[in-house]
Amino acid sequence: MAWLRLAIFACAVLIIVMLGRSGVPWLGIPLVVFVAVAVVHARILNARDLAARAVTFYERGLARLNDRWQGAGETGDRFRIDGHPYADDVDLFGHGGLFELLSTPRTKAGEATLAGWLLAPASPAEIRERQLAVDELRPRLDFREQLFVIGPDVRHAVDTDALRAWATASPLLTLIWPVYVMALAAAVSCASILWWTWSGTPPSWLLPALAFQVLLAGWFRGKVRHVTATVVIRAKELEVLATSLELLEREAVTTPRLRALAAMLHSTGHAPAQEIARLARLVDWLRSKQNQLFAPIAFLLLVGTQCAFAVDRWRARCGPMVPRWLDAVGEYEALSALAGYASDNPGDPFPEIVDGPPLFEAEALAHPLLPPGRAVANSLTLGGEGPRVLLVSGSNMSGKSTLLRTVGITAALAQAGAPVRAARLRMSSLRIGATLRIQDSLQTGQSRFFAEISRIGAIVNMARAHRDDPHAPAVLFLLDEVLAGTNSHDRRLGAEAMIRGLVGLDSIGLATTHDLALTGAVGQLGDAAKNVHFEDRFEDGVLHFDYRLRDGVVQTSNALELMRSVGLDV
Repeated sequence: MAWLRLAIFACAVLIIVMLGRSGVPWLGIPLVVFVAVAVVHARILNARDLAARAVTFYERGLARLNDRWQGAGETGDRFRIDGHPYADDVDLFGHGGLFELLSTPRTKAGEATLAGWLLAPASPAEIRERQLAVDELRPRLDFREQLFVIGPDVRHAVDTDALRAWATASPLLTLIWPVYVMALAAAVSCASILWWTWSGTPPSWLLPALAFQVLLAGWFRGKVRHVTATVVIRAKELEVLATSLELLEREAVTTPRLRALAAMLHSTGHAPAQEIARLARLVDWLRSKQNQLFAPIAFLLLVGTQCAFAVDRWRARCGPMVPRWLDAVGEYEALSALAGYASDNPGDPFPEIVDGPPLFEAEALAHPLLPPGRAVANSLTLGGEGPRVLLVSGSNMSGKSTLLRTVGITAALAQAGAPVRAARLRMSSLRIGATLRIQDSLQTGQSRFFAEISRIGAIVNMARAHRDDPHAPAVLFLLDEVLAGTNSHDRRLGAEAMIRGLVGLDSIGLATTHDLALTGAVGQLGDAAKNVHFEDRFEDGVLHFDYRLRDGVVQTSNALELMRSVGLDV
C-alpha cells in the first residue's frame, strides 16, 4: 500500500511534467485515488497493530502455561510500599512475582486496581462478588483479547493522575450570561459586515460591536487560556479510553459486580463514548483557529472563548464521572486479569470465603508461582477446630519458608478474588503480616533483629486493631526463624510471649524455627498450638527432600553434613 501511494504521487508528477498547466484539472483523479488509498492503508496499519497486540496476548498466555512468563510482563515495582507487612515477603512484585504472572491490564488504573487488591484484604462479601465476576469473564476469551488489543498503548498514552485532576478541578467559566451576550455580539458583527458587503457602506455600529467583542474576549482571556491550555491533551487521552469504554458498554453481563460497573459508565445519562465525542468536537473547533483561512471568522465569532465556556460546561457535567469511568475500566481490567489466570488454571478452585472467627483451612495447598509438576502440595488448618498456630521445625532448605510464602501468597490471591492452587480452601478475611525478608539497614542504622521486632510490633498492632474493632479482619502471621538474631534464652522467652500474645488477640499463623527449644512453647499454649516439621535425608553426599509436612518435632539436622559437603573441616 505504501508503494501504491508513492506510485500515485509519481503519476500526479508525471501528469504535470507531460501536460503542464493543462494537466491541472486531471490532478483530481490521482488526488481522489490517493485519499481513498490512504484511508484503506490506515485501516490496514490499524489491523496490523491489532494483530501484533493479539499475538502478544497469546504469546504471553502460552508463556504462562509453559512457565516461561518470568521477565515478560509488568513487575509492578512502582506499587512497592516500604514497610508493607507482607508484599516483599511473599513475592507480590518484582521479577517472577505474582503481579507479573497476573498482570494483563493496559491502563495504569487497571494495574493500580490489581495491585491494590493484592495489597489489602477485602470484606467477604466483596471477595465473593469478585469471584462471581471472574467466573463470568473466565470463558470470555474473545472479550479479554479485545480488551487487551484495542486502542494504542494506553499505559503510556494516558496520564491517569493528570486526567483525574483535570476532570475534577473546579470549573472557571460557570456564568451563563456571557455565552448569550457573546452570541448576540457576534450576530451583530456578522450582520454589520453583511450590510457593508451588500450596501458598500459600513454601518456606524460595526466598530462598537467589534470593540465590545474585543472587550469581552479580553475580560475572559486569562480563564480561557487556563481552560484551553490542557484540554487538547486531556481530550486525546479520553479518546484513547473511549475504545475501551465502548467495548465495556457493549458487553452483556449478569453478575452484580459487572452490572454495577456497567451502571457506572452511564452516570450522566449518556454513554461515555458519546460524551467524549462531544468534547472531541469542541477541541476540533478550538484547533480550527489555527487555520489561517478560518482564523478571522473564528475571531469574529469568538470561537475560542465560546468553546472554552462549552468545555467548562462539559467538565462541570461529566468531570466528576471521569474518575468513575477510569475506575470502571481499571476494575474491568483487573477482573479480566484474574479471569485469565482462572482460565489458565482450570483445575484451581475458588476458595470458600466464610464470615466469623479467623480460619485458614487448606487441602493440597501448593505455591502458585511454582510449576505444577514441581510444587509439592501440603494440607494444614489454622483456626476453626484446628490449632491457631503451627510451629514449624526442620533443617535448612527443607521447605519451611516456602510453606509460609505459600500460605501468604495464597491468602493474598484468594482475597483478590482469584482461584487458588489447592484442592480446597476455606478461609475468612485476613490481614497478613510476615517476617520472611527482614533485612538490616545501614541507612537507617537498624540491625536485622531490630527490624524484625519492629515488624512484629506492627503485626501485633494489626491484631489489636481487630480486637478493638471485630469488623476488622483478624491477623494471619507468618514468622520465619522467629527472633533468630538473639541468644537462645531470650529467643525462647520472647517467642513464647509473642506467640501467646498474638493467639490471645484472636490471630492465627505459622512460625518456623531451627531452635528446637522453641518447640516446647506448644505445651504452654495447649490445643491452640501444634508442632509440625519437614524431614530430609543425606545419602552419598547428597541431600534429599520430600517437602512433606508432618506432625511433631523434627528429629534430624543437616547443618554439619552441609558444611562437610562444601569442604569445611567439621
